[in-house]
Amino acid sequence: MISFQSEGIEFDLQEESRISDWLVQVAKIEGFQIEELNYIFLSDEGLYEINMEYLNHDTYTDIITFDNSDDEEIIEGDIFISIERVKENAETFETEFETELRRVLAHGVLHLCGYKDKSDEDTKLMREMEEKSLGLY
Repeated sequence: MISFQSEGIEFDLQEESRISDWLVQVAKIEGFQIEELNYIFLSDEGLYEINMEYLNHDTYTDIITFDNSDDEEIIEGDIFISIERVKENAETFETEFETELRRVLAHGVLHLCGYKDKSDEDTKLMREMEEKSLGLY
């Protein structure tokens, strides 16, 4: 149902089972069921290349989410995460790496549940939902 893999970097997610259960709970609270969700951990450069190729965005980012679902209540998707960017953000926001990583993991699921982050108002709601999700962990 949920898979975690690394591409081009050495990274092993700790507590995979607990994190999977938690992400299922985050989705369920929002009225969604996770059918198939793939997390792919990459370098900054790897994610930048995906950002350029698929979204035509010439920027670095911590996460890119692709929704592959045909059903509104089912989550099927691929979520690409830059581990380098997560580490940098953890330092910037003065938080533990694991906490920032969980925030980004939840962020991807929340996108697949319909939350956006393009406007200030949407970003504020997304942050609130991230905090709520972290509280469930």
